[in-house]
Amino acid sequence: MAHDPGHIELHDPETDPLATYVLEPDDVRPLLRRVVASPGASTYTSHAPFTGGPIAAIPLSTPEDVVRAAKVARAAQRLWALRPLRERTAVLSRVHDLVLERQSDVLDLIQVESGKARVSAFEEVCDIALVARHYAARAGRYLAPRRVPGLMPGLTTTRVLRHPVGVVGIIAPWNFPLTLTLGDVLPALVAGNAVLLRPDPQTALTSLWAAELLEVAGLPDGLLQVLVGDGPTVGAAVVENVDHVSFTGSTRTGRVVAAHAGERLVPATLELGGKNPMYVADDVDVEVAAEGAVRACFVGAGQVCVSIERIYVHQDVADAFTAAFVRRTKALRLGSGLDYRSDIGSLTSAAQLATVVEHVEDAVGNGATVLAGAVHRSDVGPWFYEPTILTDVPSEARLVREETFGPVVTVSTVASDDEAVAAMNDSDLGLNASIWTADTRRGAALAARVRVGSVNVNEGYVATWGSVAAPQGGIGASGIGSRHGREGLWATTRVQTVAVQHGVHGVLGGPGVGLHRMFDLGTETWPRVYTEVLRTLRALRLP
Repeated sequence: MAHDPGHIELHDPETDPLATYVLEPDDVRPLLRRVVASPGASTYTSHAPFTGGPIAAIPLSTPEDVVRAAKVARAAQRLWALRPLRERTAVLSRVHDLVLERQSDVLDLIQVESGKARVSAFEEVCDIALVARHYAARAGRYLAPRRVPGLMPGLTTTRVLRHPVGVVGIIAPWNFPLTLTLGDVLPALVAGNAVLLRPDPQTALTSLWAAELLEVAGLPDGLLQVLVGDGPTVGAAVVENVDHVSFTGSTRTGRVVAAHAGERLVPATLELGGKNPMYVADDVDVEVAAEGAVRACFVGAGQVCVSIERIYVHQDVADAFTAAFVRRTKALRLGSGLDYRSDIGSLTSAAQLATVVEHVEDAVGNGATVLAGAVHRSDVGPWFYEPTILTDVPSEARLVREETFGPVVTVSTVASDDEAVAAMNDSDLGLNASIWTADTRRGAALAARVRVGSVNVNEGYVATWGSVAAPQGGIGASGIGSRHGREGLWATTRVQTVAVQHGVHGVLGGPGVGLHRMFDLGTETWPRVYTEVLRTLRALRLP
């Protein structure tokens, strides 16, 4: 097991005359111009996980830039909200086509910035196509005025309207630089909002590429403002200047964002950490379950909010499943090519590698057994780490409770479904779970007992995440609210109820009808009259 993962020396072209950028500065300059930053702004140099080489010098925004961007966004939003919905959905339809046509370029960017394998990067392209198509087709239905029963049938009609909140702030992490930026931007825009987007500086180029794509798709100027900077300053300034906050990141930071938004009485959608469990029941095809477990645990080098970090296997299939799982894990190919020849890429940063190494060494030091991996593969690249399977992990090990967010999973044996459910629920985090069984009714029944936001039966995470008509979110310390589906769209709207009372002024000079007639009966009579009205409505089974 290699040690001292942070010892890799990174070369910066601004200070090292022998260093060169991974990407040609002239090629990325048009993207960098899209950052809202003052002239002469300081920069952040991002580094390629594959090599440690510098990618680009990203201009950094300031809180003053955020205020300026918010003013531009608000002015643009007022006009955008007045446009017919078909014009807004048309932009999303073009995004769907463009992201598929231009996927090669963005796949390169995602890989260079995040270090993930190309097959993992392709998941992001698929996700954006799905989200764009879904909201282009369904936004009209989701946003349409909804009639509900009125107070007095025939006299009162009531409708529920949805209006854009105004400006939506999206604070996005580095692990899914396209999905967790553009995937949240699209529903906010189609609802009629403008967006302040703060991507992580490490993966800002992918977000800027997405902004360029939206422009090509026909999005008017000013509606999407991209700001780059750290969370405590620029992220906090975004929260201070928007009408809804969408944050994806750690639980610790999510609490800070929620508190800040709460002070302003601004609603927030938060997707936070996960310690996601999987249960392998006694009736599975172990090869099928093992293949699914490999994808669920190690896609994106385990840096996926919904990836699996703990597996519980029924004792009747424990040996067979574990053998298949270990064999398939050891066969995974690590690599840094901008092609589909690798299964697993790199961790994104030295900090993430350090966390992985600390968790594994702590577990092994406390008695855990290594079944696969536990090796820092600096021969492949500075932040590569072999997919790791641990068993016999003691309860005091850090990774039992803490999110590792890397290619590390623990395997434990259980004797029954009830024991499995109890173990899966033994966490304050509740984001995603996976259950494998040949009996899908059994799987669905078990899923309903697991306290998480989404459960996949016979899949790791793709089935729920890819069902973009359904909400995706966490419970407990894993977050508040949801993305995807009508819930994700409605989160960026404000609701308004309009009730209209008819016939109050009469027709052709005749007497009017309405609630005022009942109130005119006097304070002693009208309660008796309305009591009978309520009994009549109940008898007629009217809602």
